[in-house]
Amino acid sequence: MPQNPHAEFDLNVLEMIEHSPVGAVPFTPTYQDALKRLYAAHQIYADADHKGGHVTARSLAKKPHFHAHNLEALIAGKIAAAELESNNSIFDRYVQSLPAAARGRAESFRLLAAGKVAHHRAKAVGDEKVIVAHDPIHTHFLVPGAGPNPGLPGNYLHGSAAQLRAAADSPWSVHVHDSDDGDALIEVATMAEALGKMVEVMECAPFLMEELEALGFTLK
Repeated sequence: MPQNPHAEFDLNVLEMIEHSPVGAVPFTPTYQDALKRLYAAHQIYADADHKGGHVTARSLAKKPHFHAHNLEALIAGKIAAAELESNNSIFDRYVQSLPAAARGRAESFRLLAAGKVAHHRAKAVGDEKVIVAHDPIHTHFLVPGAGPNPGLPGNYLHGSAAQLRAAADSPWSVHVHDSDDGDALIEVATMAEALGKMVEVMECAPFLMEELEALGFTLK
């Protein structure tokens, strides 16, 4: 098989992006052609932190993932879903992982990504209050990658596994979002399926959201 005549140059471009503080390369036809090849091969993504910059998939692969710290315990049946680490706590850990200069911008996405706090509704029974209803279960995660739009600061996609209704037999959905209107969605019948799909997504990171179609997701 003939060797790719662009391989060495493209590798040099990857290294140039990784060593640039803003993920930039010269704006000449040769470099722009290399960028097109690297984007097509999913080896680079648009940099969420520097307009017009790029970030390599191999650098994103070194970044941590963020999800409920006790997710494995839930999957193993050792805790109830209500005991999962809160979405705001997960988001706090993500924010603290970022350089100080990026944390303020990351905070601006908190409501979009982590959502509102779940509320448990109670009624009085004698002298005690008993929970009679709760909001559907919703657990948050963040992984490196990009969508139709760049990700959150640090080049993160954010997503969730959630009940569609509060009823015990409710179907579930798993969503993955970028920083704007990019949305990949799959609906499944049970919590176990949803959490399994969520773990599968995290194991595939970093990725472009369009790649999730191979896992059964629909891009919105």
